[in-house]
Amino acid sequence: MSAQTEEAAARPASRTGKGGAPPASGVSQRTGRAVPYLLILPAAVFTVLLLGWIMVQNGLLSFQNLNRRQLIRRTTEWIGFDNYTDTLGHEEFWRVTLRSVVFTAVNVALVMVVGCLIGLLLARLGKRTRLLLLLGLVLAWAMPVVAATTVFQWLFAQRFGVVNHVLDQLGWHSMAEYNWTSGQFSTFFVITVLLVWQSVPFVAINLYAATTTIPKELYEAAALDGAGVWKRFTSVTFPFLKPFFYATTFLEVIWIFKSFTQVFVINEGGPDRLTETLPVYAFVEGMNNQHFGMGAAISILTILILLALTAYYLRLVLKQEEDEL
Repeated sequence: MSAQTEEAAARPASRTGKGGAPPASGVSQRTGRAVPYLLILPAAVFTVLLLGWIMVQNGLLSFQNLNRRQLIRRTTEWIGFDNYTDTLGHEEFWRVTLRSVVFTAVNVALVMVVGCLIGLLLARLGKRTRLLLLLGLVLAWAMPVVAATTVFQWLFAQRFGVVNHVLDQLGWHSMAEYNWTSGQFSTFFVITVLLVWQSVPFVAINLYAATTTIPKELYEAAALDGAGVWKRFTSVTFPFLKPFFYATTFLEVIWIFKSFTQVFVINEGGPDRLTETLPVYAFVEGMNNQHFGMGAAISILTILILLALTAYYLRLVLKQEEDEL
């Protein structure tokens, strides 16, 4: 046998190794593909244990009649879907649901508009001014929710609130001791200002970071074509950052819809329960009225409504993207 034939016969053996075993490179590739899953496995397990178990227990509780009497006697009364049928058949539930949807839509629209304006302003400011504004946004964003809500309670206090004092000094003397939490719309106004103030930094900072990825040549070309500020935004900024707007709006819908602390701490859903949203409604029915099974059912329905809203929004986004393609 010639030397070339012996070399050709030896090549397959060199690829497979002894006994036809797979090469070491194949094993390393499979190990490399498994590394990301192994890294997220602890977090996934912790999330399932922490949230999944709570969801299961809450779901089981929603099928029970659990009030003060059952707690004292330590008895479990399974009532099937009665909590769900009673909730869905109650007119108050649908009023709160409509109120929550409108409340979410108004707040998300305001947050996105104000956040985008501030984000675009950040892109046009000088370095020092931008740094100061970014610092203020980060501090507002980092403030704990309860602390921020307490500050707004002080700002809009009836007798010694800063807002009433400023309005009085500007000539609106009827606002000197105005009670902002005495009416439905005025209470919602305070809550909306608070939520917008807390949410705008997230949108503004992320929008500014996204604008740094847009090639400057696009703006230069638009300027040469005579495009103004609004035309540059609609023809360059918005199309380039459309995925950012979709994702941010999606996150804001979830965050606003499930907001509980701000609504509850400002006036506990008052006056006369006219500012209750679904999370507050579930808490009041479950904890304050001690209808724990009913509160659990309302919380499950709240999650389902939020999933339906987000699914509808994602469907619209995907449909629009398909139409553009």
